[in-house]
Amino acid sequence: MAAIKKEVIASAPDYWAEACKHLIKKDRVLRRLIPQVGDVALYQRGDAFTTLARSIVGQQVSVASAQRVWDRLAALPRSMTPRSVLKLKVDDMRAAGLSARKVEYLVDLALHFDSGQLHVKQWNQMDDPAIVAELVAIRGISRWTADMFLIFHLARPNVLPLDDATLIQGISQHYFSGDPVSRSDAREVAQAWNPWCSVASWYIWRSLAPLPVDY
Repeated sequence: MAAIKKEVIASAPDYWAEACKHLIKKDRVLRRLIPQVGDVALYQRGDAFTTLARSIVGQQVSVASAQRVWDRLAALPRSMTPRSVLKLKVDDMRAAGLSARKVEYLVDLALHFDSGQLHVKQWNQMDDPAIVAELVAIRGISRWTADMFLIFHLARPNVLPLDDATLIQGISQHYFSGDPVSRSDAREVAQAWNPWCSVASWYIWRSLAPLPVDY
């Protein structure tokens, strides 16, 4: 009989409504997109390890593909904890759809958590650059992954994930009629989003994907 997994109750950040009001006022594209998306929001995940693991799984693949692989991976252990992941067989993780490199990254992440090397209890008091510096020192954690962690776990409101291809695609589609977009172009667009770049990014993602972005 399959083990019953405890579901973590998630909630939207308390600044969400204020951010949406600001973005609708300041940005012509988001004035249209936010009402179209409807009554949904980014939901903050309560478990740091799971959030980082999901981000590793989602590297360089579509949102839908990442969700399928995650669902298969999450069904393997009784609970998604660092110690449980360290007990998984490599062949089973590969069969779930992970590349050999992503298996190595997940194992290294689990080792960092299990050994107590990370300042998990201090993250809420640390600023964004300090957290990014700590995370990118872990094998397999890129700046993209660190940005996803800031947005989806710590719910930091003003993260602009310029390494995210889907965000750049969305900015190209909505602001530049599909023409190529540089990082400078994206930063210029995002000037109107401050101090709510995380919220704006989420709506750009949501406009391109049939499922809410969830890392």
